[in-house]
Amino acid sequence: MVNREQLLAELGEILQPERFDDYGPNGLQVEGRPTILRLVSGVTASLALIERAVALRADAILVHHGWFWRGEDARVVGQKARRLRALMGADINLLAYHLPLDAHPGFGNNATLAAHMGWVVDGHFGRQDLGMIGHAPGCRTLGELARSLQARLRRAPVLVGDPDAPVGRLAWCTGAAQDWIAQAGAAGATAYISGEISEPTAHYAREMNVAYLACGHHATERYGVQALGIHLAQRFDLDHHFIDLDNPA
Repeated sequence: MVNREQLLAELGEILQPERFDDYGPNGLQVEGRPTILRLVSGVTASLALIERAVALRADAILVHHGWFWRGEDARVVGQKARRLRALMGADINLLAYHLPLDAHPGFGNNATLAAHMGWVVDGHFGRQDLGMIGHAPGCRTLGELARSLQARLRRAPVLVGDPDAPVGRLAWCTGAAQDWIAQAGAAGATAYISGEISEPTAHYAREMNVAYLACGHHATERYGVQALGIHLAQRFDLDHHFIDLDNPA
């Protein structure tokens, strides 16, 4: 069991959210009960995740994708009202960390994706060094890399490139970082991995001769928050449940 302020202090020390110019607030987004014994972690603070947390009698929810994004409608109506009503009705804390969780060298989405896939990291690129670069031992061709991703992430990637071409130097940045393909290429990558694909991405990949693999926003970002939740559970002797709600995006 831990006091909420102790938990926030631990997360602040680990993730250092003040270093990031983010798209929404990091840290405590909705205040619940002051003492935390049971922690639920998940990728996104959806209504389905909240309902699962309520059923588990959780005291706090830790997510990568929280609420109150920059530029969104500030009114508490519709979907936002339903989510907030469910959360506050159960007196559950909502804690969210976006870019700080992407970037962390141990618990970050990019670091944990690399560990899950068995990739070797030897550098960084992009804004605030969020992206990682290295190589994928055991994957000689892009086709082998795609099959490895499908097996480990349980989702078939979209490959823009020749499956028989060598992988070469690999770069990655999870989530919706498809527009970083130019930066990945400038950093020396011959293949780049992210979560989503946009219409221009295929043209950039072909014209820059940098292969691109879109592996799913959710699929590439399910490991960081889970690893962080496990750490907190061990640090404070909490009952932790990671809930993976499948998302095709």
